[in-house]
Amino acid sequence: MNTLAITRTPAPGSPLRRFSNLLYRRPNLYLSMLLVPPLLWFGAIYLGSLLTLLWQGFYTFDDFTMAVTPDLTLANFTALFQPSNFDIIVRTLSMAIAVSIASAIVAFPIAYYMARYTRGKTKAFFYIAVMLPMWASYIVKAYAWTLLLAKGGVAQWFVQHLGLGPVLQFVLGIPGVGGSTLSTSHLGRFLVFVYIWLPFMILPIQASLERLPPSLLQASADLGARPRQTLMQVILPLSVPGIAAGSIFTFSLTLGDFIVPQLVGPPGYFVGSMVYAQQGAIGNMPMAAAFTLVPIVLIAIYLSIVKRLGAFDAL
Repeated sequence: MNTLAITRTPAPGSPLRRFSNLLYRRPNLYLSMLLVPPLLWFGAIYLGSLLTLLWQGFYTFDDFTMAVTPDLTLANFTALFQPSNFDIIVRTLSMAIAVSIASAIVAFPIAYYMARYTRGKTKAFFYIAVMLPMWASYIVKAYAWTLLLAKGGVAQWFVQHLGLGPVLQFVLGIPGVGGSTLSTSHLGRFLVFVYIWLPFMILPIQASLERLPPSLLQASADLGARPRQTLMQVILPLSVPGIAAGSIFTFSLTLGDFIVPQLVGPPGYFVGSMVYAQQGAIGNMPMAAAFTLVPIVLIAIYLSIVKRLGAFDAL
């Protein structure tokens, strides 16, 4: 037997009804009540802790007693421009830019095929294939790549059978293919970064290509443009916002990573590993806080650049 549920509305003079009418008449008040709690949480917990960390960059670290004192100084920030520390910043920035460019080159054909030539189950398969590496642990993937690049690994086997040993030795300065050369080279570190962050580049590009109107491609063909001209003069310029959006992830994630530089590649600090070493191994929290400012500034500059390319519209 079906029963009819009757909902009771508040009485006209009840406090709940008056409060409901107030929110209806003042939508800005209703919006403020929704936004204030998460904004307070964001401001107090996230920004508050970040500003507290940066403030510790002005503290003094005693190398003799290994103690941090609240004596304010600018020595930690000026130390960032010392040759050794500045070399770390340049090395990290160069790797982040190289990984972003390589990820865009590799991701564009995959994203273009997904957007233009896949439908239904085939597109679902590609989505799963792109996101499947993200389901595995980041640490597991990094350690797996150390085995792939090590002596006797799959990468060395390909290098030997394709005859790329002399090329690596001449172009990249890797001394042959014996031993764990790739796992102790910048090329190996670069390959690991590209592999790990590649899905973050494919999906934004694919989303931007999905939004391309088919009429533009038809108009280009009607005007006599060849497929290559359509690709270079229509598709590629309109996919720049998606490329810029994906580069935000690849650039920022490479900039702050500290695990891959420790596991793969030659000895040498990155910004993330320098923060980890200063804070964990040495206990120099002020210097670690000063290094934390570096990726914040670099990412802020990078965001201002990609914003002009329409990256935020493609996210």
